[in-house]
Amino acid sequence: MDVLKVTDSSFKKDVMESKKPVLVDFWAEWCGPCRMIAPVLEELIPELGETAVIAKVNIDENPETPAMLGVRSIPTLMLFKDGKMVGTKVGVQSKATLLAWIQSV
Repeated sequence: MDVLKVTDSSFKKDVMESKKPVLVDFWAEWCGPCRMIAPVLEELIPELGETAVIAKVNIDENPETPAMLGVRSIPTLMLFKDGKMVGTKVGVQSKATLLAWIQSV
């Protein structure tokens, strides 16, 4: 499984209606810390297997969703389960921190 690219129009289906927990990374091309966390998210995929989904929303191409969710800085990571946001982390996070966070829901 790869990182799921989510848009304003697919957010409801891909994230809110997902049967699995979804970690959403709100990012932009011009954001240095966003580029730093991207490989960390890629490394999580094989460790999570089929238990969770890693998704990304480009805030420049999809401004509605981050505005609706109150994203004020990037990278912002939001964890969703059963259609509800269960947590938020802002800034670069370690793989161990993210793995423990996702597995806690």
